[in-house]
Amino acid sequence: MSDRSQGPVPPVEAFEPPYYVAVFTTVRTQDQSGYSETNARMEDLVKDVPGFLGMDHAQTPGGLGITVGYFRDADALAQWRNNAEHRAAQERGRAEWYRSYTLHVAKVERSHGFKRRQVPQDPTAG
Repeated sequence: MSDRSQGPVPPVEAFEPPYYVAVFTTVRTQDQSGYSETNARMEDLVKDVPGFLGMDHAQTPGGLGITVGYFRDADALAQWRNNAEHRAAQERGRAEWYRSYTLHVAKVERSHGFKRRQVPQDPTAG
């Protein structure tokens, strides 16, 4: 997961269904040697998959990590799943970085979002 400590990160926008999500939840081991570099590489690599729509990340203080990947169709998701470099990172994750994980894949049939409008600041207020 990326270091997102610069402030609030907005969620990925809602897309016109149908599309697919891959929800990856993890609990990591103590030794995270090489994890950040590999994770950054995976984030760059998945962006090259035609049909990749975006990704959300969250980490709880208790150590549960959640990554949600959004894909236009099952073919895009399969292309990511079968990517050789991604497969090698998965193997390393099982061997070194994860105490446990789950993967849930679902077809999204309904999607909507909300964004609060920014109220312009009055330059004369103070």
